[in-house]
Amino acid sequence: MARPILAFWLKGNKYTDPIDGKSFKKFLPYGYGKQRENVLSPSTLSLERHRLIWLYLKNETDFFTAKKKVLHMAPEQCFLDIFKNLKNLNYTTADLYSPIVDIKADILDLPFKDNSFDIVFCNHVLEHIEDDAKAIKELHRVLIPGGMGIFQVPQDLSLEKTYEDFNITSKEERKKHFGQYDHVRVYGKDYFDRLRKVGFTVSEVNYSKKLSAPLVDKYRLTKNEILPVCIK
Repeated sequence: MARPILAFWLKGNKYTDPIDGKSFKKFLPYGYGKQRENVLSPSTLSLERHRLIWLYLKNETDFFTAKKKVLHMAPEQCFLDIFKNLKNLNYTTADLYSPIVDIKADILDLPFKDNSFDIVFCNHVLEHIEDDAKAIKELHRVLIPGGMGIFQVPQDLSLEKTYEDFNITSKEERKKHFGQYDHVRVYGKDYFDRLRKVGFTVSEVNYSKKLSAPLVDKYRLTKNEILPVCIK
């Protein structure tokens, strides 16, 4: 079913996608393997993590008004056109494989000068990268001093330490151990310290705590998801 038709069919007022302000009687299910119910916006196709970032940027930063030079690694579709059309942003997208980005770039060897960007987004990428320390160093390198990065990852906060085993290489075993065939680890609580180790000052922002319980449900956020907000 085409997206506009689906959005029309689900139109209502119980749940709202804050990215475009449209409301629905329910969201769509989404998930790799096991489906999460009522999480995928019928209009922007945003998920919980996307809506959390949007609300944080909108309410807590000057992202939508101040002049910024932005690098977006593996840009999410729900943000791409909106960010590209913001007049205050000098917005560059990059990825090694995606056909929709501005620049083909390997996160382990980014083709940008030191101190190039005010903001870097790199969400749900590092769990695919074996040498994530090198990737994080590259993200740090291209940010200006004082610049901000947001680097979300799938994270199990019941784990004190990140679980990884590079001897696990088959798709079936990676799915079993890491939740997805192309993931190489499950990050634990120590993820934030991995970011700090390369020089970032990291704020572990539990942004849903700033919102009322009815709003968390209305926006279909994951309660207590932590945003890693990194400052160089």
